[in-house]
Amino acid sequence: MAGMDGAAAEVANAELLAALAGRPLVVVDRYSTALRAGYTGPMPVEALRPALGIGCYSAWEPALPGMVVAAEEHTGSRSVPERRGWLRRVRHDAARHLVKLDRPPVIATCHAGAELQELAGAGGTVAAIDAGVRATIEARHLFDDLLRAAGVPAVARIRCVPFERLPSLAELRRAVGSERVVVQAGGVSGGRGTVIVSGDDDMARAARLLGPYRVAAYVDGWPCAVTVLSVPDGAGGVGVYVDRPAHETTGVAELGAGPLRGAGHDWSRPWPVPAAALLIECAERIALWGWRRYGVAGLFGLRGLLTPGERVYLSAIRWRCDESTEVSAVNQQAIGVPPFVAAHLVVMLGGRVSWLADPQEFNHVSLLRATQRGGPFCMRVRLRGPSSVRVAAGQGPGVYRLDRDDHPRWVRRAAHPSDARADQGEFLLAGLPAADVVCHPGADLATIEAVTDGATRPFHGPAAASPFTRRVSAAVERLFTPG
Repeated sequence: MAGMDGAAAEVANAELLAALAGRPLVVVDRYSTALRAGYTGPMPVEALRPALGIGCYSAWEPALPGMVVAAEEHTGSRSVPERRGWLRRVRHDAARHLVKLDRPPVIATCHAGAELQELAGAGGTVAAIDAGVRATIEARHLFDDLLRAAGVPAVARIRCVPFERLPSLAELRRAVGSERVVVQAGGVSGGRGTVIVSGDDDMARAARLLGPYRVAAYVDGWPCAVTVLSVPDGAGGVGVYVDRPAHETTGVAELGAGPLRGAGHDWSRPWPVPAAALLIECAERIALWGWRRYGVAGLFGLRGLLTPGERVYLSAIRWRCDESTEVSAVNQQAIGVPPFVAAHLVVMLGGRVSWLADPQEFNHVSLLRATQRGGPFCMRVRLRGPSSVRVAAGQGPGVYRLDRDDHPRWVRRAAHPSDARADQGEFLLAGLPAADVVCHPGADLATIEAVTDGATRPFHGPAAASPFTRRVSAAVERLFTPG
């Protein structure tokens, strides 16, 4: 399974076209180029290129969908409120573009909802699992029950207790047996729903979260993530394909000399065999449980913690495509498999997927690759503040290289992570704003993406960027000027 298989890409393209049945593919995502790793780069699946991209950020060559509606092109700015509310801003303009399509669309998106179904219109299809089922599977306070029901081994479960209302800190400590506790809100995704509680001030912040709650013992570890794909096998079951796991970084504050922060995923860092094997086993069990219990298949993400003692604990599930899915596709392409997202869309549309290998063989290869050095990585760079900025240099998104003075030098247009070889000093800046867009504190500035053979280490710890990453982020900062 080495090198991209052109025949497999052709089959994937044909089967996705068959599942679409002539309907236009529309992506609705913060990134209007959210499927780009599938339709650019090695052996592209051209059917993944959307007829229309609807998002917060603009697209660029060679990742352009047929048409694009981007919020920043109307507002001329990036900010935290716009990142969270962009769909409302573009809804009317998007609707005008959707009516120009000759058939009702298939909407590719992270998760379904009434707003998206309304946008899809009569006869349109939102290619995602039912919103109610997703909310139940992802509910924080039900997570431990899910793990037990799925048969996840106890060694991978963190001691935790669900609460409808938060009791005193002393009672929380007694309940989970640790001095520091982690309080998570049941219905909130991402870091905004999590508070690590060490004392009364933290407890006050936790109390502001809306319950119900999951309260867990604090585990010191490196956050990790793995992308999982389950595909109905036509005989009443599912085949489960588990990508190689990633180390996940959060809040990398010391990026450069200036006011930048970031978070990212690194698939290039080797894993200890027992921990990677346990994570893959847990992913398989959860995928089988989801199919048996709810009849759900397709893509989902599993989050966990890898401890200094090389144990792995599960911490959350996201039954949806997420931002890491884009770059994780490089792992599949590197072993000759079209991106998981192509199979995910076919599954969501009730089609047939025949291009995947035997699941056990695939997962064995994932385990082997997880223990080796080298692979893709990515890091989202955000403006920490205090002032607004805009792009003043560079030539937009594409591959850049550091020169002798660590200045970013434009190399070529590109949109695929494997187009940038980090070991040669290259990096892809994806999603870089246009020169007339003002970026306010907290705004996304770009995503740094590249592939390394193992000579480049992007991160030294869960909140520690490597010297290479700090140099790159400092170079990115040089592209901006006060706005």
